[in-house]
Amino acid sequence: MVEKLDGDGEPTMARGVIRYWAAAKAAAGAEMEPYDALTLADAIGMAKARHPGQDFARVLSRSSFLVNSEPVGRRRHEEVELPEGATVEVLPPFAGG
Repeated sequence: MVEKLDGDGEPTMARGVIRYWAAAKAAAGAEMEPYDALTLADAIGMAKARHPGQDFARVLSRSSFLVNSEPVGRRRHEEVELPEGATVEVLPPFAGG
């Protein structure tokens, strides 16, 4: 995990929001919620803890993620640092065309 440190060498948490779309929104039962996390992996882990159902975990495992409208792509979630005030968007696979 990549850590951000304050002046005393302590990890600092970024605060922001997670926005859920489509099936992720239905599984979470919310459109958005706050997070305090260092990395995308931390934010996802906290969301899973808040929503322990299998449906939510299944949706997250299939979803793509954006951080401040930028695709995370194939980067490991542990390597994606979250800046203060970032919006994490959870995009499940969409059907149709």
